[in-house]
Amino acid sequence: MSVIQFIKSKSFLKQLIIALVVFLIFAVAVVQWLKYSTNHNQKIEVPNLAKMSLNEVETVLNNIDLRFVIIDSASFNPDYPAKSVIEQSPEAGQFVKENRKIYLTLNPSKYPNIEMPELYGKTKRQALSQLLAIGFRVDTAAVYVKDIAKDVVRGLLLNGNLIKAGDKIPKNSLIKLKLGDGNEGELQMEDSEEVSEEIAF
Repeated sequence: MSVIQFIKSKSFLKQLIIALVVFLIFAVAVVQWLKYSTNHNQKIEVPNLAKMSLNEVETVLNNIDLRFVIIDSASFNPDYPAKSVIEQSPEAGQFVKENRKIYLTLNPSKYPNIEMPELYGKTKRQALSQLLAIGFRVDTAAVYVKDIAKDVVRGLLLNGNLIKAGDKIPKNSLIKLKLGDGNEGELQMEDSEEVSEEIAF
C-alpha cells in the first residue's frame, strides 16, 4: 500500500482523530493544572497597613495568606506612631496572589540627632536661616541680653538650657535665640558723659 493510499484509508483517519482527541485532552489538563498551581483566579486585596505596628501587620497579613518584608525606615513623621508602617508596596486596594510579599517602610522611633553649628556672633537672620535649613524650629520669642551688638547671637537655648556648637540635638527641636539688645554701648556712653560732667564740674 502506498503512502497516499494509507493517508486516505479509514485506519489512518481513525488514528489521526484519536491522536487529536488525546492532544486536546492533554492540552486542557495542562491549562487547568497551570491555573490551579499559579492561583490563576485567586485575588487578594491588599489591606491598608498605615500606622499599624509590626504585630498588627503580622496578624492582618497572616489571616489573608500574605507576607511582609521590611525594606527601609523613612524620616521621622510625628503624625505616625513610632515604628509603625508609613509606606507599603503594593499599595492598599491592589490585588495580589496568595503568599505575595508586601514591602514595608517604617517610621523611626524619634527624630535623628543633628550637630549644632557654631552660631555665636552671627546675626539673627543668619542664625534663623541656618537653623531652619538643617531641620530645627526657632522660637519667635528670643531672649535679649545686655550687649552692644543688637540682634547678634550670644547663645542658644533648648528647654531653658544653654546649648553650644557641637552638641547633638534632635531634629525639629525648638531653639530659642539669645540676642544682644544693642543697649550696652549706649549705657556706657551715658556713663562716660556723666563722669565727664562730674570732672568738669
